[in-house]
Formats: sequence, C-alpha cells, structure tokens
Amino acid sequence: YVALISVIYEANVQTYGWMVTVSDGTTAGTEGEAKRLEGIRISLDNAAGLKGVTYRAHVQTYGWQDCVSDGNLAGTIGEAKRLEALQIKLTGEMEQKYDIYYRAHVQSYGWLGWAKNGESAGTEGLSKRLEAVQIVLVEKGEAAPGSAQGAFINK
Repeated sequence: YVALISVIYEANVQTYGWMVTVSDGTTAGTEGEAKRLEGIRISLDNAAGLKGVTYRAHVQTYGWQDCVSDGNLAGTIGEAKRLEALQIKLTGEMEQKYDIYYRAHVQSYGWLGWAKNGESAGTEGLSKRLEAVQIVLVEKGEAAPGSAQGAFINK
C-alpha cells in the first residue's frame, strides 16, 4: 500500500471566513459571487520526509508578501485586503518528482491559464481580486491539466 500524495488547501473568503479544506484540483473560493480571497493555506498530505510546498501572495496595497510554507497563512485575515496573485512551488524531493500547477479565477476575467512551479498566477497592478483557485500535483514529465496561456496579467 502506497499512500497517494495530495495537495490540500483552504481559502479565506470575504464575509465567509475559512472555507472547507479541498484537495487535488477542487475549487477553493467562490465563482459568481464577487467575493475576494483574503488568505490561503496550502500543504501536502502523505509527503512525510519529501519536504513540502512554499508559496506567497500578492496582496492589495502590500504587493508580494514573503514566502510561507506548509499550511501557514499567505495573505491577510480581517483587513479586507484582496489577494491578487499567487506563486507556489515544491521543495525537496517533491520538487524533483512533481510539478505543481495552479490557476486563478479573477474578477472580470474568470479562470486564467495554469501556472506552475513558482510562476505567477492572477494579476498585478490591475486592482482585480482573486475569487477562487485550483491546485494540482502532476508527475514530472506528465501533461499540464490544461492551457498555460494567460496565467498572469499585469499592467
């Protein structure tokens, strides 16, 4: 028996607070409700000893925050600040074995393309809120979960 490694994540959403934890490509956040993501926590399940995941958020008025890892908060809580973009990457052996893909649902754009391995997903300089994200692990050399076109839009 070999446990499958999963990426798990939860979003803090305007007026709702922390939403249910989701995994492996499931949508975290909302669509069609005009609610901003304010914070996110991301970690790996069943990856003991293989290291983990680091990530950072681009936040309204603050810009890019410092990287955090393995379930710590990226973004803000209780400040009414929108997330505008994310960068996520794997560490240790995980980085050698998997690619991490993620995409953002952005105000007035909808779903953008898939970014991977530390690339930016979302927008910068446009004052647009992230409304939802999807994150998935893919074995090195395997195909992306979808188009990578237009994953990041900046001024």
